[in-house]
Amino acid sequence: MNEKVVEPQTYQEKAPGPLEAGAPHDLQPLEDTTKGRWERSWPTIACGAGLFSDGYLNGVIGQVNTMLSSIYPKAYDNSTASKNVASIAFAGTVVGMLIFGYTSDHWSRKWSLMISTIILFVFAALAAGSYGWHGSDYGLFAALTAYRFFMGIGIGGEYPAGSVACAENTGELKEGHRNRWFIMFTNFQIDTAYVLSAFIPMILCLICGEHHLRAAWRISLGLGVIPPLSLVYLRYKMNEPEEFNRQRMHKFPIGLIIKFYWKRLFVVSLIWFIYDFSAYSFGIYSSKWLTLILPPGAPLWKNFGWTTVIYLFYLPGSYLGAIFSDWYGPKKTLAIGVGIQGVVGFIMSGCYQWLNTTEYLGAFIVVYGVFLALGELGPGDNIGLVAAKTSATAIRGQYYSYAAAMGKIGAFVGTYVLPLAQENAPNKTRAGQDPFFISSSLCIFSAFLAWFLLPQINQDTITHEDERFRQFLEENGYDTSTLGN
Repeated sequence: MNEKVVEPQTYQEKAPGPLEAGAPHDLQPLEDTTKGRWERSWPTIACGAGLFSDGYLNGVIGQVNTMLSSIYPKAYDNSTASKNVASIAFAGTVVGMLIFGYTSDHWSRKWSLMISTIILFVFAALAAGSYGWHGSDYGLFAALTAYRFFMGIGIGGEYPAGSVACAENTGELKEGHRNRWFIMFTNFQIDTAYVLSAFIPMILCLICGEHHLRAAWRISLGLGVIPPLSLVYLRYKMNEPEEFNRQRMHKFPIGLIIKFYWKRLFVVSLIWFIYDFSAYSFGIYSSKWLTLILPPGAPLWKNFGWTTVIYLFYLPGSYLGAIFSDWYGPKKTLAIGVGIQGVVGFIMSGCYQWLNTTEYLGAFIVVYGVFLALGELGPGDNIGLVAAKTSATAIRGQYYSYAAAMGKIGAFVGTYVLPLAQENAPNKTRAGQDPFFISSSLCIFSAFLAWFLLPQINQDTITHEDERFRQFLEENGYDTSTLGN
């Protein structure tokens, strides 16, 4: 899997060869630096593991919404808060991505990450302690909504600062294992956190009882401060990634950057937009599954318990995707994973009228589990890796932030567009089928985009991409001797 792939000799696609000895850009390979195994590994962990907070704090809000609806059945459900509390973090995340994407390139990966961590910690704690003026219920909802927005900004910083630095630090790890470690400390962290975001509220409901949900929802949110707090010391002690120190840019030739990368960024952003747009429609099946299993009025802990089971399907797919990404490359793993997911989605849509019965519940669970696992194996694991490794180090934070922001926008759009498909369906069966026909078609389209338009990504792609970008800049009159510290 480590052979050099010879591609058409254009600035956009050619794969540069190894640097010649004595050349002006001849640098010691990152894996040859004199560092011990732990010295190479812990910066990768410190940078990437913060996405656990993203998974937990975004996942747990669904359970918190359910508890708030139970506590304030009229005030909460009849207010805009029931929608805003869950969705406002998307807006904050997009803002955070764009801000910290800029600062991580123009200023510092390390300190951008530190600031986003502190923001995340502070507003996660404030959200857990939300309180309305003079005990007003609507004031509580407004405070929780506002804190969730600013918390989203902190989450947004984890993508361009944390994931990008994580990708750069993997260059110092053993060749043949770099993709899996990036995935294990980014998307696998998110998936693990999603499992806990349903499991912990279930335990709290059992401990507190359904008559004390005010304590349960606050503790559920409050536990979200632990992951970012646990990383503060590691992130304070870490240095800037070595690749960033070597390649950082002090003057950004915007026109040349756009000319060189706009096509590739457009493809990566479109794939991420489609993936997040589709992923949110798949929740229709999980909600239908719960209605088939749980009788009306079932206790909340059972609801949260089955939600935990649903989220557990993510983990085997995410783990296998990490391994396959090293074996076959992120491009092929993403394309094949999302393509097969689209096929399974079509099968589920076509069989929906039978799957939507208690008689075939077992088949529903098995097929749905395979479906979710494929989503993580393909784009769930690899779209962030593709975004982190298809651009030069000097502009990687901004490049990644634009692609990730498009993904979040896709998720936001999907939550509004797909319900319209249900509302306009001619009957109940079509209301379940149509969103998945749409999403599965988009999965197939994503597979096509990935297979034919993404570049090959090898273990040492970051190093070669930096050299390719340097060559382009030099040939267009940019003084590359200014790159680096």
